[in-house]
Amino acid sequence: MMLSDPSLKYRHFSTVDLPDRQWPSKVQRQAPTWCSVDMRDGNQALIEPMNAERKRRFFELLVKTGFKEIEVGFPAASQTDFDYVRELIEGNKIPPDVTIQVMTQARTHLIERTFEALKGAPRAIVHVYNATAPVFRDVVFGVDKAGCIKIATDATREIKALMQQYPQTEWTFQYSPETFCFTELDFGLEICEAVAAQFEPTPQNKMILNLPTTVEVSTANVFADQIEWFCRHFSRLDSVIISVHPHNDRGTGVATAEQACLAGAQRIEGTLFGNGERTGNVDILTLAMNLYTSGISPRLDFSDIVHVQREVEYCNQLPTHPRHPYAGELVFTAFSGSHQDAIKKGFAARNARPEGFWEVPYLPIDPADMGRSYEAVIRVNSQSGKGGVAYLLEQYGIVLPRRLQMEFSGLVQQVADDTGREITSEMILECFTEQYLTEGMPYRLGKPQVVSEGDTTYIDARLDGPQGLVHLAGEGNGPLAAMVDALAACGINLDIADYHEHATRDGAQSEAIAYVEIRLGSQFIFGAARDGSFLSASLKALVSAVNRATRSGLLGSLKTSASARIHH
Repeated sequence: MMLSDPSLKYRHFSTVDLPDRQWPSKVQRQAPTWCSVDMRDGNQALIEPMNAERKRRFFELLVKTGFKEIEVGFPAASQTDFDYVRELIEGNKIPPDVTIQVMTQARTHLIERTFEALKGAPRAIVHVYNATAPVFRDVVFGVDKAGCIKIATDATREIKALMQQYPQTEWTFQYSPETFCFTELDFGLEICEAVAAQFEPTPQNKMILNLPTTVEVSTANVFADQIEWFCRHFSRLDSVIISVHPHNDRGTGVATAEQACLAGAQRIEGTLFGNGERTGNVDILTLAMNLYTSGISPRLDFSDIVHVQREVEYCNQLPTHPRHPYAGELVFTAFSGSHQDAIKKGFAARNARPEGFWEVPYLPIDPADMGRSYEAVIRVNSQSGKGGVAYLLEQYGIVLPRRLQMEFSGLVQQVADDTGREITSEMILECFTEQYLTEGMPYRLGKPQVVSEGDTTYIDARLDGPQGLVHLAGEGNGPLAAMVDALAACGINLDIADYHEHATRDGAQSEAIAYVEIRLGSQFIFGAARDGSFLSASLKALVSAVNRATRSGLLGSLKTSASARIHH
């Protein structure tokens, strides 16, 4: 049961005394160095860790995406990891611009086993760590500060000696005070200074200091303060690369990483889609695309995000949340009517002016940049409006007039309410076809004869209906007016309230589509039709409106007159 006063059980996190902090006013101008830890940290968090085949696929994906540093395993702790590292090296499968990274605990036999796995590697980062926070020193390991420093410096000395034994490999040393985020700042600095003094990095041969939020315990701004404080006080800053390894326990891993970069971090360790222990590691995909949408190249390529997603899901055996930033099935999708209307107008403006900055409401990135189509941008359910329905029909070349959008969206809304389900674009097209484009319900227009003499147009037409074939004749100042006159002779009195037409696509083979809105007293109703010619489409659209009015009870049956004869 949750406590009414949680302060009795949980300690508030400490803040950093840094009144002149500089990071809030900094602006990130370039991407950090990325290191994927999917194959080690992410792999350890899987219900079923990756086998060799899945590891191969993941490594190939990371290389293709553009990662230059990839943590491939924990070879001293897993025979599968050991064998895979050997496979990469012996099979010459490491590209010349990629450096593999492996992790080891600060124990002699594990360090030696790690170097056995790395024998013959062209380039490698050896990553050693030990926990430094008070709760780990006191509860887990039972060591004091001096003992904690000794563990780290002894391991550093052993690693340095082994690196010197294998000069054919281009080595990089990485040290992590594993629980940096809740280690006393002065002690975190002290142990890192001791490790650096033992390894003796230089500006030409830098080591990596990796400062993790092993478990998130504070807000992102506090971690940024810790990074800035550390960078101000560390004595060999020109000889180290400051790296961060954020986890996501408080749900702020992305913010923690971004703000840490403003505070001085140059490198980020994380995973694709944020997989990792507990709530996961920081999500490199989100970080990279956040940079991209700020106009900064992330130096990673997610042009085919669907392929990346499928490969990661296969290797991790974990699904991607449909709302996952940038990658989820629904992240570019709008169901809300107001959102759909804004997106539809944004696309129209973009089509009219395709150059310049991307500015489409509710879409921070062009889905096409990630290989996503526009088909899923707008989807319709009971919360949707006319804009979404109209947008989906436009994908079939049907551009509805505004009042017809309102009329038809009401019909779609009814279907959505009745079914309680999402309405697909195929269902919307089927509904539009059934309501407006289907001929012969109850009248079908035969091929009319239209003749113009001066300002007058004459029409001779036939309607096939329940009573049989009806012969119509009329005249007016255009084909539609002549057809209205012919219908009036049969007792159907209506006015044309609105008319629109367009081609369904570019090119000579395009069909014409016409929309006619008729007025019957105080009632308005639309009809629509497709045909090879605009003339035929317009007359059929008028008959479509008559049919819809008849089916709804607004019109009765045709009556014969002098100009209308029924043939049985």
